Amino acid sequence: MLDELTGRLERLAAARDGVLGVLPALVVPPGEPGWTAAAELTREPYTLLGELIDETATRWNAPRHVGAALFWKTYGYWHTMPLVLGWALGGRVPIFEGTVFRPSEAGVTLAATSVTTGFGAGAVREALDRQQAPIIRAISGLTRIGERTLWGSTAEAVAHPLLGLADPRPLLEALELDDLLEFSGADYRRRTCCLWITLPDAEACDTCCVTRRPPAAARRRS
Repeated sequence: MLDELTGRLERLAAARDGVLGVLPALVVPPGEPGWTAAAELTREPYTLLGELIDETATRWNAPRHVGAALFWKTYGYWHTMPLVLGWALGGRVPIFEGTVFRPSEAGVTLAATSVTTGFGAGAVREALDRQQAPIIRAISGLTRIGERTLWGSTAEAVAHPLLGLADPRPLLEALELDDLLEFSGADYRRRTCCLWITLPDAEACDTCCVTRRPPAAARRRS
């Protein structure tokens, strides 16, 4: 029932030379090494999560809370993408059972040991509540970064994959994340900062809430 979604992910991976943060087939082959259970991220005292945050902070020469925000921006994006694409492609949402991840050129790649199918925005919300909310709470507790900032990255991860495919606003409203993005036509801007702009010599994201330059589409038209 998810053939349309997996086919789209395969084409996207091919267009990106294989650099994709979700396994196109969604399910890991049995016994394939190199994967870590996502449940380990929320196992107290959060040793693995802390290590991944510290690795991200070191990679970008950033304070720990910025490393936390950037780690979540990557992980949250790739976890959210297949959910919202499934919602847009007929409403069939992949529900990851036994979510696993591994480091990759995309930052991290996610998959599952098995996948079931949910339907509509309710299935997306259930997946976020069950699989993202516990990690967000743990990250916030470890680094004192606000949960709203982290959910802002999830909101953007809802909107971005749907550009040119579907209007993300009804889904954002159903997820109660619509207050985290500001829309102007088809373009949007975040209302919370992902903290990328705080890195040395970093350029602001096109959707940055700190700068007030026009969105990317508007700049292309000017």
